[in-house]
Amino acid sequence: MDTLFILLQHILPQHLLSRITGWLAECRSLWLKNVLIKLFAGHFKVDMAEAAEPVLEAYPNFNAFFTRALVDGARPIDADTSTLVCPADGAISQLGPIERGRVFQAKGRSYSAAELLADDERAAQFENGQFATVYLSPRDYHRVHMPIAGELSAQTYVPGDLYSVNQVTAENVDRLFARNERLVCYFDTEVGPMAMVLVGAMIVAGIETVWSGQIAPPTDDPKTIDFKRAPTGVKLSRGEEMGRFKLGSTVILLFPQNTIEWREQYVANAPTRMGEAMANIITG
Repeated sequence: MDTLFILLQHILPQHLLSRITGWLAECRSLWLKNVLIKLFAGHFKVDMAEAAEPVLEAYPNFNAFFTRALVDGARPIDADTSTLVCPADGAISQLGPIERGRVFQAKGRSYSAAELLADDERAAQFENGQFATVYLSPRDYHRVHMPIAGELSAQTYVPGDLYSVNQVTAENVDRLFARNERLVCYFDTEVGPMAMVLVGAMIVAGIETVWSGQIAPPTDDPKTIDFKRAPTGVKLSRGEEMGRFKLGSTVILLFPQNTIEWREQYVANAPTRMGEAMANIITG
């Protein structure tokens, strides 16, 4: 079955399927959006008790439901400011050191930080640093938050494939996260530069940021857009929302050498919950 799944990943029209999914997810037809939302909520056993709007029928479309806000206090931010917090609900795909410029993917597969960021010079800032790959769970809260306070310094949209980003593809598709469509955001923080990479995937209908709105898929002709231009003065606090996926995917964090230390409970497949302490800041 895994072989067939991977084969389909290679031959299916990834972008067409994702754009069709995007249209359905934005559709405001009452009967259609209600069917989609109820089927999804039932299948994934979504806990609506923690949603700011608990009534499924109240959402204008599927995307509004999927990116729903939570009630105040549902995701408290760890009080110890000497820690990084989890950026999203989900699970650790992998995390650890960036060795010889490479980021571990799964089962002996890796990719270079330069490929992921599409920038050799910026990748050098993270040589021998640390990375974490967080897979966002479909059933949970689906906004992405800051692990540490920072000011946006640059951003890059990188067009690419739209392979699924589950464990099967991670173990079988070379350079998966460096091949998929993604948005790379750089922040200046108290520990130095931080890269947050929001990775697109099969049927992911969009990537948004709080400062620019929808980035992927581009709403205009990609050839006419300066994707490296970032607005100035974007300062986000620790735990503050920075973006969201319209349908799920993956966030990858990169930090420089000798700046943070992952907490021991965070290993491959460990669950993450937005706002909980994820790493300690190395001081001195």
